[in-house]
Amino acid sequence: MSKVYFTDMRTKPGGANLMQKLDKLMTKAGIGDIDMEGKYVAIKMHFGEYGNLSFLRPNFAKVVADKVKELGGKPFLCDCNTLYTGGRHNAVDHLRTAELNGFNSMTTGCNVIIADGLKGNDEALIPVRNGQLVKTAHIGKALAEADVVISLAHFKGHENAGFGGAMKNLGMGGGSVAGKKDQHSSGQPQVEQSKCVGCQKCATQCNHSAISYVDNKAQIDHSRCVGCDRCVGVCPTAAIQPINDNANEALNKKIAEYTMAVVDGKPNFNINIIIDVSPNCDCHSENDVPIIPNVGMLCSTDPVAIDVASADLCNKQTPNANSAISDNNHCCKEDHFVCAHPETNWRIQVTHGEEIGLGRSKYQLVIVK
Repeated sequence: MSKVYFTDMRTKPGGANLMQKLDKLMTKAGIGDIDMEGKYVAIKMHFGEYGNLSFLRPNFAKVVADKVKELGGKPFLCDCNTLYTGGRHNAVDHLRTAELNGFNSMTTGCNVIIADGLKGNDEALIPVRNGQLVKTAHIGKALAEADVVISLAHFKGHENAGFGGAMKNLGMGGGSVAGKKDQHSSGQPQVEQSKCVGCQKCATQCNHSAISYVDNKAQIDHSRCVGCDRCVGVCPTAAIQPINDNANEALNKKIAEYTMAVVDGKPNFNINIIIDVSPNCDCHSENDVPIIPNVGMLCSTDPVAIDVASADLCNKQTPNANSAISDNNHCCKEDHFVCAHPETNWRIQVTHGEEIGLGRSKYQLVIVK
């Protein structure tokens, strides 16, 4: 079994604060065993869409960057550009959004780099060992060229993958724009005309001019659509759904295979912080009430094990009142993420990760006080 180290979010006056607890947790989990002397160390994280307030504070990133420098490494924070319209679709807007959300060299202790360049096409083509759906992954070049990869992930729900943890942060987040298109390619949506109310919210999310309106009903041009599913997430009447019933299954498997491409053959260290567990991704320009209470912080060298452990800890929590899952009558009470998005199955992602040799789903939880 892989070891996953855990500490809760409790602090006491005069005791260690959360940043000190994270530093201790990383040390106990063996980050010091990684040779970082003179090495380029990518700290992959999500800077948050502007308007969303559930992303991780830059204070957490500074703890990680300071630890890397203490170990002789050269840290940089990075993320890749997005498919959809928003504040992170190109490096200029992406860096501005990061700064608006508090990420700069002063607050984080290192520089921020957009790993796939100005327009999202600065990429490395990486063969995927044991890949079934992806033979060659498109990875942001700066991330691909790093000597060591650290995932610093906000653990939360996700409307397609079920949840977003280490694997989602590295696999989907580490893909260039072409890589994200590749991972979403099974999920081109269609419109159920009887449910469409013509609100045009879907068109505001489409960066590829694939949505038009006839008689105040949405139409999707599949020759333009890249399958990012942003329109699916924003539709208030669930009128837009993927054509392929197995789209989310394929997405989860591709996320695992892209994660393999990012970390294969190099040291990696994973940190999941389970706070402000919103039902949707931090790519949204808003965030809903957290679906569960804050849980804690986890570290592991195994991206599969840490995601399974994080989900298990979340599913032991009592749902928050007045959240997206508290009044869900068809909710599966054993799995809060399936409750939030019943069409998803996050277990496909971790099971496939284990099948291709990315990590192990069985773990030993080591409590760090």
